[in-house]
Amino acid sequence: MTDLDQPYPLAAEAIARFRRDGFIKLKNVLSPATLAHYGAEVTRLTLALNTDHRPLAERSTYDRAFLQLMNLWEKSPLVGRFVMGQRLGRIAAELLEVDGVRLYHDQSLYKEPGGGLTPAHADQYYWPLASDRTITAWIPLQPVPPEMGPLGFYARSQSVEFGRDLGISDESEDRISANMARHGFEFVSGAFELGEVSFHLGWTFHKAGANHSQRPRSVMTIIYMDAAMRLLPALNAVQANDREQWCPGANEGEVIDTRKNPLIWHRR
Repeated sequence: MTDLDQPYPLAAEAIARFRRDGFIKLKNVLSPATLAHYGAEVTRLTLALNTDHRPLAERSTYDRAFLQLMNLWEKSPLVGRFVMGQRLGRIAAELLEVDGVRLYHDQSLYKEPGGGLTPAHADQYYWPLASDRTITAWIPLQPVPPEMGPLGFYARSQSVEFGRDLGISDESEDRISANMARHGFEFVSGAFELGEVSFHLGWTFHKAGANHSQRPRSVMTIIYMDAAMRLLPALNAVQANDREQWCPGANEGEVIDTRKNPLIWHRR
């Protein structure tokens, strides 16, 4: 599984495109063997630790979107090895144009057959972080054709302030999608090949379709932040919860350097 730590050839043009669009999809980031080896453990833990066994029809829009398990790296050495991989961390740092990145948290997103859409939103609504130097790697553990609900992005939306106060909900889907259409932001969506990984900024608006297939869509995500990121006072209840869950012991105004936020990659 050597590709987990080997540098990925990231062109200057790709970094410029990410800076402009707020997201990028990169092919052949991880090998099928690596994804199979670590992905099996991610999926196993997700299903084993999930506590929501209600039928899809009885769940909210948010809960129909996916089963969601976080910080699996703390529950399995195998997943921990995957999350601490140098290749993904280096890509994240180079795209953010920072010297290094820490872990904010990881997150498994398992969209069941028949699972609903993931409404439009920006991730950083949930995060009490002092800058926009945050990035999520979205790592499908199998190919994701259009019918399985691949992630899509509103290109260049990272500077839009409308919608930043909306969490994932029916309201966010309606209001953000309408605002993006009104202002002409292109929605870029399409299949993911096996080994293809997307990266998006914390303030880039995005969403994913429903899973109309008979197979689950298993995805692992890793959220990175600038290694020098500082903690902000929480602006809402969800940010207060995130602060306690993912940055325990960090102090407002100081660099977030806790046991849950290890340094993953740094330029030597």
